[in-house]
Amino acid sequence: MARRIKLDQIGDYGRQQISTLVRVATFEANRRLKLLTPVDTGRLKGNWQMQVAEFKGTVFNNLPYAAPVIAGKNYPPSWGGRYRTRTGASPFLAIVQKDIQTYVLAEAERIARSS
Repeated sequence: MARRIKLDQIGDYGRQQISTLVRVATFEANRRLKLLTPVDTGRLKGNWQMQVAEFKGTVFNNLPYAAPVIAGKNYPPSWGGRYRTRTGASPFLAIVQKDIQTYVLAEAERIARSS
């Protein structure tokens, strides 16, 4: 049976559903970034951080070499000029961005069905 929502509660209900989607998508992006992060000493992988607000989720890494590594340029000297991931793929940020879009669509459908 479909959920009944009073007309004056639609805004609050929608806001709650979107907030839930932002939160779960942020946690999933963080998980996927950690999973694909190349490991030398483990500092880069261990330094991923999240901030989740009502309608905005951010995953970031404030190490000085994080941006070059995730973009696929200017690798640390210890990497010998090669990109190192578990998948052997190109820079993983593009992979995570594409995968997280698919995840968000599926999760939005799941949240809508369970509402």
